Amino acid sequence: MSRIEHISPEALYPLITNTIFLGRVHHYESVDSTNSVAMKAGEAGAAEGTMFVAEEQTAGKGRGGHQWNSEKGAGIYCSIVLRPKLTPSESLLLSMMAGIAVFDAVERLTGARADLRWPNDVLFTDRKFCGILTELSTEANRVNHVVIGIGINVNRTEFPKELEAVATSIRTATGRVTSRIELLAALLQSLDRLYKEFTSDPAQARKKLFREFSERSSYVRAARVHVDEEGGYDGITMGLDERGFLRVQTLNGMRTVINGGVRKVVARAR
Repeated sequence: MSRIEHISPEALYPLITNTIFLGRVHHYESVDSTNSVAMKAGEAGAAEGTMFVAEEQTAGKGRGGHQWNSEKGAGIYCSIVLRPKLTPSESLLLSMMAGIAVFDAVERLTGARADLRWPNDVLFTDRKFCGILTELSTEANRVNHVVIGIGINVNRTEFPKELEAVATSIRTATGRVTSRIELLAALLQSLDRLYKEFTSDPAQARKKLFREFSERSSYVRAARVHVDEEGGYDGITMGLDERGFLRVQTLNGMRTVINGGVRKVVARAR
């Protein structure tokens, strides 16, 4: 298998029959950002399930205004247009859903068990190999469309010096080359299942989503963390609230993480 295996729609479609993505995949050799392309397509009326995937991004987007470093042919860089009946504050559910879908696809294809860092990073041994960025188009407290951007370091073996300590790839973690087409197909199959469950029975699916996320994450409960929000604070994670936000017990009481970054910290020896 070649590292430069292309993710062509023709190769992907036989693997994603009966999903909302069939017949709606747009492939690029190079693009500035698949999220930017998908947001424009969503504004222009693109159907739910439309997906944009690129061999490389020249200005890939990450959370918090960061850039996602996208080596050509070594990863999955895709963005998906969805049109759920949600309020903007509920969009967190889709980020968590995408994280679970990535986790399950990687485990199914490679046998390796990853870790979910709230709200949507996917890690191996506390190093990030997948980032998820959800962007919204809203109007009058309702969502017109959502774009879920997913970047996965699949077969990458080297990173810029500033990322070496915090980034990894599936290949680095498993020691094997992984088919990007097969991984993307497994991801879309998982995401299709989760999304259809959510749209058919939102209340039940929400409970299941929070349970599945918590089962796949070492961060949700009993983790000593630092939260990069409201000046920063430390505490012990205490699970998710009814909206999916992370609860953290601090010396000054219980706090709820709304949008801050979370990282584990090592307890100081006394």
